[in-house]
This record gives sequence, C-alpha cells and structure tokens, in this order.
Amino acid sequence: METSLQLIAIKHIQGAELISPFAEQVVRTTGVVTHVVRRGFFLQTPNVKWDAEASDAIFVYSPDWQATQGAVLEVCGQVLDYLAHDNAKPVTQIVQDEVRSLKSRDDEGRRYEIEPIELTQELLPQSAQALATRLNSLTAMLVSIAPGQTFIAPSNPFGDYVLALDGAERDTSSLRSEQEGVLIDAANPLRWFPGFRITNYNHAPKINVGAKLLSTLVGPLSYRVGAYQIAISDPFKVEPSYIRLKKSALTPEPGSVTVMTLNCFNLDAQIESAARVKNPRRDIDDDWGEGRFHTLAQAVVLQANTPDIVALQEIQDSDGAEISEVVEASKTYELLIATIEELSGVRYEWIDIDPELDADGGQPGGNIRNGFLFNPARISLVDGSAMVFGADESAFENSRKPLVARFREQKSQKEIACINLHLASKRHQNSIFAPVDPGVDAKLAVRVQQASVVAALIETLAASGIDYYVTGDFNDTEFSDTLSVLKGVHSANLVEHLPPTDRFDYNHRGMLQVLMHGIVSLGMAKDRAEYEIIHGNELIGVKPSEESDKPSDHAYVIAKLSLE
Repeated sequence: METSLQLIAIKHIQGAELISPFAEQVVRTTGVVTHVVRRGFFLQTPNVKWDAEASDAIFVYSPDWQATQGAVLEVCGQVLDYLAHDNAKPVTQIVQDEVRSLKSRDDEGRRYEIEPIELTQELLPQSAQALATRLNSLTAMLVSIAPGQTFIAPSNPFGDYVLALDGAERDTSSLRSEQEGVLIDAANPLRWFPGFRITNYNHAPKINVGAKLLSTLVGPLSYRVGAYQIAISDPFKVEPSYIRLKKSALTPEPGSVTVMTLNCFNLDAQIESAARVKNPRRDIDDDWGEGRFHTLAQAVVLQANTPDIVALQEIQDSDGAEISEVVEASKTYELLIATIEELSGVRYEWIDIDPELDADGGQPGGNIRNGFLFNPARISLVDGSAMVFGADESAFENSRKPLVARFREQKSQKEIACINLHLASKRHQNSIFAPVDPGVDAKLAVRVQQASVVAALIETLAASGIDYYVTGDFNDTEFSDTLSVLKGVHSANLVEHLPPTDRFDYNHRGMLQVLMHGIVSLGMAKDRAEYEIIHGNELIGVKPSEESDKPSDHAYVIAKLSLE
C-alpha cells in the first residue's frame, strides 16, 4: 500500500521530540525528484497545494543509487528519524531499498508540476516557536527566494550564504550596519534568516556583506548543522558589494598607550606533517604560504598605526597542530614580529606564559594561548608582572587562561595593567530548533564564573590605584550576563560608547555582534579613553571550496588610553 509523503512527514510529540508516526516502518511512496545531492535526493508530491500544516516532501537517503532531477519515482524503504547528535532535531527521511521509475506525465499528458513556495517576511514568523513549526512544515519542500534580497553573511569555503528578506519592501525589523549587515537583537539574539548552500562550487561566487541577489533561487528546504538551509545547484547572479578595510584614526603619542586586539585564528609557523596531526584533512595548513602573517602585519602597521601593544589570541605553539610535547611558541611570535618589522621598521618584543600541554582547549596539538607584542621604543614591560591568572580556578579548567601584564609608558612613567582574555566558547550553544533546551548556551554559566574571577582581579588593581584595560575574545555580547559581571559597578565597556550601528566585530550566520570588548574604569572611560572597531574581516567573503586566506574571523579593535 502506498503511503503519502505528507503522512510520513507529519510529526507527533514523543517526549520532547517530534517524530514521524511511520518511524522504523517500511513504506512505499511516489513523488518527483526536486534536487539531487551526494547521498540522496529530495522527493515531493506533485500537483498538491501546501496546507501549511505538514510537508509534502521528504529526503531519500540513497548513497548507492543516483537519481535524476525531475524524474518521477516510486520509492520503497524504511522511514528513519535521523539524529545528527543527541540533541539534534529529528529529520524524517526514507532509507531507499528499491526504486521504480514512473512515467513523467499524468493520464491526460500533463507534466507533473511543483510550484515552489516563496519565502517572504509574511510567511516566516519571528517568534522562535512559531518559526520552528512553520519551517518544520516546509522541510524538504521546494521553496524559492525572489531577487532583491541582501546578503548579510560573507561567503565561506563551504558554499553557505545568508539573506535578509528585503525584496520590494526592505526588512525594517532589524538594525543595519553601514555595510547593510544585520546587528544582533538583544531581544531575539538567535533570530533565523534564510540561508542556502550551493552544492556545485563552480556556481558559488565570493560574496561580501551587502551584495544583492539578482536571480530567483529555487530548491528544497533542508535541515542541517542546527539550522534550515535551501539546497541550491543552479548558478545565480548578484550585484557585488565592495568592502574597504578601515584604518584607525588612533595613533600612539606620549602620555598614552594604544592597544590593538587581534584574534589570530590558530596562527602558527609550521606546515604540519600529516603523520603528526589528529585530523590531516583539517589540521594541516600553511599560514605563511597563504599570506596570513603578511595580512596580520599589514593590519598592525597599516590599519592600526603600529600600536604600542598588541593583545593576541589563538597563538599556536611552534609546531602548530602537530601532536607533540612542544608548548612554546617562539617561532610563531618571531615570524610575526619579523614580518611587522619588515613593513614598518618597528621591532616588537613579545611576552606570554606557556600553557600546560593540551590543557587549554582549542585545536588538538595547537596549545593556543594569549600573548602580547609591545613596542620597546614606547613602553616597557614591568619586570615580573606577567602572569597567568585563574589557573587554579575550576572555571578555567580546559579553557584558555587570562594573561596579565603591566606596561610602563615612557613619558608619563605611569603603568597600565592589560588583561588578555579568551573566554569559554559559544560553540556548544543549542540551536533554536533543538528539541530540548532550544537556544540554551551550555557554556554561559562557565563564562560568568570566569568573568567573576577576572572581576576580582580588577577590584585588586583598582584598589592599588593601577589603571587597567581588559580586552580579548569574550565570546559574549555587550548585553550578556558575562559582561555585566565583568563591568560590575566600577567599570565601563568602551563598546557601549560606540554608535549602535558600529557595535560588531564578528558575523555568525548573518548576525553581526560584539565578542571583543574593552573594559576600563569609569574614570578612564569618562575622558581618557577612545575606542574603535576596525571592520573588514567579518564582512568579506572567501571563495567556496578554496582555503580561506582571511587572517582572522574577527574584526580588529583598538583603544587609546591616556595615562596622564
């Protein structure tokens, strides 16, 4: 007996999960192939009007049999509610057992037609629960996006794109940056925007934030990596956007210090050996040959005006991701310093404290750490002041430890303590579509604990009359509990002194947000501090299928702090 695709796709509640009533049963069903991917194809019932309650389509897992797009097939197989991981949303699919081709026209000679459902602002509610229900009812169905939409995320090596539904009427529900990117909303920080993945990389252009879609996109709506994406195979046209890298207006001068913050994205000087890494496909890179050292040096010199101090995150050890006993990072620092010197004539010095072997997370074998470069012609490191803070605190177990150092400015002979952070990652945050605890960030409590430890250090410095500047990768936004705890009642976040449309240094699936911050005393924030975000990296795309040459996935930030 043949079972309709809509019946198979209808989900029922079991515990906290939505599952198909046909799960683990063998079914026979018929439909038109709307899209073919490497491990299967999408099948949809033709000539049926969508009722907004359940999908009339399904994904058929068929890695050993290649379908043809447009074919009419009768498929027999077991229904499976596939789970990518323990807290993933179940995705109903058929594991193909047998396939029979049917005629491509009905008894009256008409071709079987499938009219795509256009994704519009009106169709997609902003409420997370209502949105999840609506998208679930569209899963695997042929949908379309009309021309005129704005790309709000840069292209990546995997062929992923994200759009704001502007079209004929601009989406005014979100704050936009100067470059047309969407700023994160504190009331709806995990808002979903339509995205697509193009399966043929030959048709996948490099795109910057602000580009405009000029073609109609058509493909099935697929659920993968915690979100919904449209699967696209056909080429599409865009009106490109050109992003100019910013240059800071802040320059070093006597009586003040300039501090640049730079997430170096697992920087190392080694071309790893395949036999010495955990995952040869992901863990081998050539940061020198790809130009990342040069691009970082240009950022320091040409964009940040050769600042007095550079606070670095994600510096790897001297043999990169190779699994070894090496933890020191002298080769990485020296190559970066030499590249900066060649460009500027300034010879920086560096300071860090080696982490314990494989104790701080990050890429296996990389032993990432925080570090400082400083210009000895302008400032000096206070002897004995550099230390790793919080190493004995449970909040920093298996996490990067803060690096603290005091620097003395030559003219004023005043000191400032710089605290360089890289707090616990947001990578483990649940999708808003997760069946259990949607949107919950499992590491938020850890970051709040880490912030409490750092806040205690700030109190000690303030009580001693020492100016302080807390910077780095906080992995949290300005409106988070983490930043609230860090600021306490005695400190200010310089990010909040910027115009709202400029408060971003990171782009996550089209959501511009601040993950780097600058924490100073209220007194310094009042009239002794200036702050800038040097945009570029988070707005510029890379060519899909090619290795990224972006030196960082963050923008750069810089502060100018008067000590007089």
